[in-house]
Amino acid sequence: QVQLVESGGGRVQPGGSLRLSCAASGIIFSIYDMGWYRQAPGKQRDMVALITSGSAANYADSVKGRFSISRDNAKNTVYLQMNSLKPEDTAVYSCYAKSFRLGRNYWGQGTQVAVSS
Repeated sequence: QVQLVESGGGRVQPGGSLRLSCAASGIIFSIYDMGWYRQAPGKQRDMVALITSGSAANYADSVKGRFSISRDNAKNTVYLQMNSLKPEDTAVYSCYAKSFRLGRNYWGQGTQVAVSS
């Protein structure tokens, strides 16, 4: 059974930082491209950051220079370090795993991030 379990969300003041984690099980983590998406109330789900199996990273323009995605294949975990948080970063953040080779993809349940004073 495949599971993607996010953690690290919460409430933070503008300018603060949070680190999200996504622990994967049931997949060969190292061959999967991993990503973080977010969905704010009433809005569509948008890509935040992606990291390939080869650790190449890509970011949405809105988070470039503030967020950093990384992965630890030994721990089957992908991280999202979020700095200089803004109220507009408030959303449910979900972890995503995709293998082009296997033609499979999976989603986590999501973790809430709220940025407010």
